[in-house]
Amino acid sequence: MNLGKIINIAVFVAGLDEEYQNNIITGINEFSRRNNINVSYFAAFGGMIDSRLYDIGEYSIYDLANLEKFDAAILMTNTINDTSARSRIIEKIKKSRIPAVVFDCDDFSEFYNISINNTIAMREMVRHVIQVHGAKTINYISGPMYNPEAVERLQAFRDVMAENNLTVDENRIYYGEFRTFDGHDAIEEYMKSGLPLPDAFICANDAMALTAVSTLEKYGFCIPLDVIVTGFDYTYSAQNFCPALTTVKRPLAQMGSYACSVILDLLDGKKPNHKELEASCVFTESCGCKIQIPDNFSEYRKVTYNKIEKSNSNVHKLNILAARLAETETADEHFEVIKNFVSELECERFSLCLISNWQETYNNPELSCCIFESMTAPFVWTKEKTESIEFFRGSDIAPVPLKTGGNISYYLPLHFRNKVLGYYIITNGDFPINSLLCHTFSMNVSHSIENLRKLSHINKAMDELNKIYVIDPLCDIYNRNGFIKFTDEIFKDCVKKNKKIMITFIDMDGLKFINDNYGHDEGDFAIQRLAGVIKECCHPDNICARFGGDEFVLFDSDASNSSAESLERRFNAKLERINQIINKPYIISASLGSNITTVGEEDTLYKIIKQADELMYKVKKKKRNSRAGSEKKIIK
Repeated sequence: MNLGKIINIAVFVAGLDEEYQNNIITGINEFSRRNNINVSYFAAFGGMIDSRLYDIGEYSIYDLANLEKFDAAILMTNTINDTSARSRIIEKIKKSRIPAVVFDCDDFSEFYNISINNTIAMREMVRHVIQVHGAKTINYISGPMYNPEAVERLQAFRDVMAENNLTVDENRIYYGEFRTFDGHDAIEEYMKSGLPLPDAFICANDAMALTAVSTLEKYGFCIPLDVIVTGFDYTYSAQNFCPALTTVKRPLAQMGSYACSVILDLLDGKKPNHKELEASCVFTESCGCKIQIPDNFSEYRKVTYNKIEKSNSNVHKLNILAARLAETETADEHFEVIKNFVSELECERFSLCLISNWQETYNNPELSCCIFESMTAPFVWTKEKTESIEFFRGSDIAPVPLKTGGNISYYLPLHFRNKVLGYYIITNGDFPINSLLCHTFSMNVSHSIENLRKLSHINKAMDELNKIYVIDPLCDIYNRNGFIKFTDEIFKDCVKKNKKIMITFIDMDGLKFINDNYGHDEGDFAIQRLAGVIKECCHPDNICARFGGDEFVLFDSDASNSSAESLERRFNAKLERINQIINKPYIISASLGSNITTVGEEDTLYKIIKQADELMYKVKKKKRNSRAGSEKKIIK
């Protein structure tokens, strides 16, 4: 291995807010910082809110990982409850052929498995509850059966029940997902079952056990006097809970550290010795054993207070974030609010990364790396500066590459249901693993970006509706509504200033002749060409519109006595030119009537338009009389 090369490790994980994951991550991070290794966590909060569409969006983050950028991978796939997401990750790693470490799973010979002996400890736990505390009827709260650890622990429970001649009642087994809320749901399901109270609830992990205890207590049961509850993992919360939880102590931080050590050996061409870490039971209050008094109760109180204070502070900050995001109407305002929030997250870098067409896309194709093909970073924040990256390739993963080692980065998805919006990256900051509110932050930012996207579409739709309301679709100039809307204020100003204006009414000659002899498509073509001539004759401060079928009007707010003559000269010249260009068997012609007047309080826009219309008809009548003997007859 090249000693000067910085090692980059990708870690795939779900549920950063769970203590099991936290402890392993702590071991990985401590080892990586000491050994100048860069670690990138591709992390999701899948399986948390009972929404399949939401989970699809969460698990999109795993498709971002371009393994060509990494030297090795650590798979915490035992934390990912979605079969499809796990399969995609495993196949991706196999295809890449990079060294990979997996925890408590020996299903894949390609990966190095680091395991903790769950079976021995769980057997000891069940024997203790039966033989020491006399339990005979036992409920079991299990993890998911796709998880090898959950399978091992459940089988250990079954084995010990059998060796003690006790029957396992399948109605007393609850299959959860190792998530905190599973303990609550398991007790609720038991309460509905009508079964007698068991002697014990044995839980496959601490997270489920703790909520099981609190839910039982809400129903009036006392732990352990009425019923025993045990856990597994020896988490901080389990140790300091009341009652302190009887559980299994596992060297999780050591497992994370050892995973990194194994990777270095694999990259160096060495074959690491297979090592199974040992677990041990901790019998304490929740089973009725000794009272657990923390070694340093003062320190515990301080840590607990700091956690509560930090949590309350984060809730307050998130409430402010949500309120301020709701007030924004533009993308720039929106991203400025997020940037101000992340400046308080105690991280070295925060990158907001969105797919380039995030404002346009309604639906995404099947999840794959192509979702992240073209990216933009509205902002990359550091303590020294903030920059925006207009474009970067999703295959680069980060908009600004890291140039040093020892960095810890967390990649978390941004999405609305299954519609992928992008992701964000927190580098060298522990907000994702130290705050229970990281998931809430992700959802707040995702929903606010989606709202911003919808607002953009609503504004575009409103613009289109306004355009339809004021623009003539055939001629692409104002219609009658548009003319009145945009002329009215100018006209009122002219009245106030007693200015001279000109309104010219223009009526096409011979449209019926063209329609009858050449068809209505030709009639529309002729109207369009006439509208183009009128538009070309306008000065920048003039307003022209299609007032009716073949009627047009032009408004000049700064007219002189010669304005009508000048307009008619330009109009006739351009009309003659367009007839030469189109070379049709008919002549496009029109009659103009211009009303030049100094407007006063008694004048109205409609009154002056009507006067211009009357002048136009005098011109048209004179034309008809003079064309009576013409070879090309133009008939109204």
